[in-house]
Amino acid sequence: MQLTGKITRETLMPLEAYAKWRKAHKGEVIAHRRLRTVHLGEHVTVQFESELSMRYQIQEMLRIEKIFEEEGIQDEIDAYAPLVPDGTNWKATMMIEYPDVNERRRELARLIGIEDRMFVEVEGHGRVYAIADEDLDRETPDKTSAVHFLRFEFTPAMRAAIKAGAAVKLGCDHTHYPAHVTIAPETLASLAGDLAD
Repeated sequence: MQLTGKITRETLMPLEAYAKWRKAHKGEVIAHRRLRTVHLGEHVTVQFESELSMRYQIQEMLRIEKIFEEEGIQDEIDAYAPLVPDGTNWKATMMIEYPDVNERRRELARLIGIEDRMFVEVEGHGRVYAIADEDLDRETPDKTSAVHFLRFEFTPAMRAAIKAGAAVKLGCDHTHYPAHVTIAPETLASLAGDLAD
């Protein structure tokens, strides 16, 4: 799978070619995704996306749904390509996970607005709060969604600090889910690669 900086129909693999590539490289993609996953407390997981993870997602959707018509391919690109970071930001999928259905229902009602209280804090700089769910509102008056899409936008000084090795925290300051974690160095090294100089 060739990374080109922009996902277009022309840069995706035909289904047959992808099937062969997938057999040889699926483990690498899973390892890449695992490296870019940060657990925040027991119930929130943040998967930082990349061109590789989104290309893989699109190719998987085309494979599973057996989509080969131009319009269907473009629909998948339109759905997932906006989650590729563009050099000034990190983009992520946030999942709120409660195995018990009753607890999940109760907590999603208590956690309304959590997506707007997610932050990244670069050492020596203020917090950057997530810009959440730009594609559509994922919340109702009664509950938040179990899945949100986040964008963390950085200033040039923050990007330079991250690339120079500053410590970075991922956190949430929602009343009902206060948590923060320092992003592991190997994860941070991968995420720093998403940022332009």
